[in-house]
Amino acid sequence: MQTLNWIDWVVLSITLFAIVAYGTWQTRGSKNVKDYLKGGNTSHWWTIGLSVMATQASAITFLSTPGQAFNEGMGFVQFYFGLPIAMIVICMVFIPLYHRLKVYTAYEFLENRFDLKTRTLTAILFLIQRGLAAGITIFAPAIVLSVVLGWNLLTLNIIIGVIVIIYTVSGGTRAVNVTQKHQMVVIFIGMLVAFFLIVSDLPQDITFSEAVDIAGASGKMEALDFSFNLNNRYTFWSGIIGGTFLMLSYFGTDQSQVQRYLSGKSVKEMQLGLIFNGLLKVPMQFFILFIGVMVFVFYQFNEAPINFNPTATELVLNSEYSEDYQTLQNQQKHIFQEKKELIYSFVNQDNQQAKEQLIEINEKSNKLKQQAKLLIEQAGEKQQIKVESNDEDYVFIHFILNNLPRGLIGLLLAVILSAAMSSTASELNALGSTTTIDLYKRNVGEKTEEQMVSASKWFTLLWGIIAIGVACIGELAENLIQLVNIIGSIFYGNVLGIFLVAFFFKSVKGNAVFISGIITQIIIIGLYFLNLYEFINLPFLWLNFVGCIVVIILSLLIDFNKTTHIDKGILATLIGILSYFGSLII
Repeated sequence: MQTLNWIDWVVLSITLFAIVAYGTWQTRGSKNVKDYLKGGNTSHWWTIGLSVMATQASAITFLSTPGQAFNEGMGFVQFYFGLPIAMIVICMVFIPLYHRLKVYTAYEFLENRFDLKTRTLTAILFLIQRGLAAGITIFAPAIVLSVVLGWNLLTLNIIIGVIVIIYTVSGGTRAVNVTQKHQMVVIFIGMLVAFFLIVSDLPQDITFSEAVDIAGASGKMEALDFSFNLNNRYTFWSGIIGGTFLMLSYFGTDQSQVQRYLSGKSVKEMQLGLIFNGLLKVPMQFFILFIGVMVFVFYQFNEAPINFNPTATELVLNSEYSEDYQTLQNQQKHIFQEKKELIYSFVNQDNQQAKEQLIEINEKSNKLKQQAKLLIEQAGEKQQIKVESNDEDYVFIHFILNNLPRGLIGLLLAVILSAAMSSTASELNALGSTTTIDLYKRNVGEKTEEQMVSASKWFTLLWGIIAIGVACIGELAENLIQLVNIIGSIFYGNVLGIFLVAFFFKSVKGNAVFISGIITQIIIIGLYFLNLYEFINLPFLWLNFVGCIVVIILSLLIDFNKTTHIDKGILATLIGILSYFGSLII
């Protein structure tokens, strides 16, 4: 794997320095809470839309998503199908309410509707899950640079975290919004350049449409799955149902997103910003996944390693399993040549037999990769070294470093780091704001504007240090983007359900919701671990739906004597839905 030369370093350094310096300079001198936490309510819809998108599109998106498509195809795009629906609901219900109450955080509303303990509970749930996620968004690009530079992961986690902390603490919400707008421009340019270079690097006798056909014949273009099968993690229904609940909670109740649009000049600007995000986000994710599919096609004509993680490969080749691993590598080379011939046969003849043979040989290749992972894990255990055998997160960076021209490598790395900084900055900004407004101010009492701004900066710094700590002890899961969504899914459904009770069940009081929230969180964590150890079958995306319904049902049951006749009818419907869903899980 080639290393960076001076041109890449110049492009990378200038891009990142310019974005951070501009954001810090533009937002200097925030003296009051409104300026620091809500950006002075000066943001236009396009700034809001890009900021919201940048907050969600972390480095994990650009590292893991292409690798996800490389291995499993386009099906992950279904995860985002609920997003446009969620944007419409939030624009109609959440934004007008937040604006009318003039809140700084989403959780302030819950004290007005219920009581202080319910507000505190939801704020703490947010702080836990977002604090963990912030650590992962630092950890993801650190992995990239550790591969590129050969630096220690611990050092890289600290460097990346400190860079983000500097401009987030100094400029607050407006610094985050301003920098994210420019970061998204860099991201769009970089990904477009990567796509056109991938397509141009395909053999001259393979057209773009033929490349798509090859991907389709290999099972990579199946974007829709209409089965209601819980064994399939990503389906149309899990995206529409589970995805809608996840996106409603993320964009409607997660302070890292709420804070982005609360900075808008008016309700209309906030709504337009979210609609802009809703219209652009699904095509953007489709495009990023499609890049991963094109990388797959590229490696049908260019030999790929049996495992894309160079650290894992080096470990196993220096172990007692070296000969076994080399045998697998030789078998992979033989399969590569055989597959190439089959692909040309498929392209020239387009017959069903060639397609079936292509599917069969892809299965052989996948089995070899699984055997290679097993050897890597065994080598790691023998040498007592923790190594990641799953290589999905290394696929795209391997392609960048080995196939892009000088200068463009620096640009693509700037894309990944820009995404990391934008997402982490939003999270630290929201963590600091929530701690200041929902915990510090509410329990310590009124302070001067200068004291509140100072407290928010100190809490942002504290959460930055915590996020760096989480990154330093983090481990790769099956896939980074899945890990972030799993963490969110454990908490989001419960929080969303509490907000929906606040909006639509006016008779339910604070005690009922507070108790229900605690019980539901315990249930959801239990369901996650039962699924993890395969006692039940419940993909993580459905935890959002189940958590939301359970907290609503429990709130109505606990407060049953005070509910209206309509509420009881709704309660019966919700119990029926949950019972049916429970039978599917079991």
